[in-house]
Amino acid sequence: MKAHQWMARLAVASIFAAFAGSAFAAQLDTDARTAIPSDVQQIIVVDYRVMQNSPAAMDLKARILPPELKQLEEALKVSGFNENHDVEELAFAAFRTGDGENGVRTVGIAQGQFSLPDIMASFKKKGIKPKMIRANQLYPMGSSGMTVVFLNPTTMVFGANDAIKSALDARDGLAPNFLSDQSLVDEMGQIDSQPLWSILDQKGTQYMMHSLLGQASQIADYDQVKKRLLGSHYTMNFQNGVKFSLQVNTPDTFTAATLSSLLNAAAMYEKMSGTQIEKQAIDSTTIDSSAGDLEVNYSSSDSQFSALLQSPLFQTVVK
Repeated sequence: MKAHQWMARLAVASIFAAFAGSAFAAQLDTDARTAIPSDVQQIIVVDYRVMQNSPAAMDLKARILPPELKQLEEALKVSGFNENHDVEELAFAAFRTGDGENGVRTVGIAQGQFSLPDIMASFKKKGIKPKMIRANQLYPMGSSGMTVVFLNPTTMVFGANDAIKSALDARDGLAPNFLSDQSLVDEMGQIDSQPLWSILDQKGTQYMMHSLLGQASQIADYDQVKKRLLGSHYTMNFQNGVKFSLQVNTPDTFTAATLSSLLNAAAMYEKMSGTQIEKQAIDSTTIDSSAGDLEVNYSSSDSQFSALLQSPLFQTVVK
């Protein structure tokens, strides 16, 4: 794996979807939080209002947004909502369903100032009738096969029918919701004042670090460390350049230090054979540990980040 590929793994494995940062905070309201099922693998929340203000953010988003999230976003665009004005914050929650490796569903949550009377009048004019789940009205989102339900005048949930049902079961108290996992709630409280943030549970963190370490994840030290990863979170923004911060939580100083050493060793190894752009990317990344946490920070100018995205190696990794 080349040095630039190592940096690309950081973007692909831990960012998944990246949008422009702003001075605003991206926080979920109570209805939105209760609509996220408890067995959540990752939550990504972004301030959508200024998303289009950063060409670098839009470029990165276009290159690495997973198909599942692209499908959700496209469904939102064609459903009649003006994503540039109505939607202020957008969240994606991936949660497990107990069906093995393939048992992960994704639900989208949009917050903003929605004119429900106008929206309902438009549905009625088009002859669109809702399907009911208890007292919840589910409306189709164009020809996407997805549905949308309004939890209140400022919050809607959208996605595939099975994902929506799980979200509503959680919100209506028929199944545990995200708020029942205090560790994730505490993790969210550390970062939800940021314009872009994401939290991952233990399994999501293990997957991320395996992808990030590449071949280094095959060594015995990591096999022991992997079992001691507790969770993680990251933030990202595009103000005054590009800044990315990742924190991985472990139970003790030794585990965090070992993980830091493994990641630093992987970075130095890849840097030896890297191009100037690749070396610059790694030089712009700091990897350290503090108490029981691994801390990774990346910072660059817009032009440096743009060069990174345009590299053929980056394109190879993200395909």
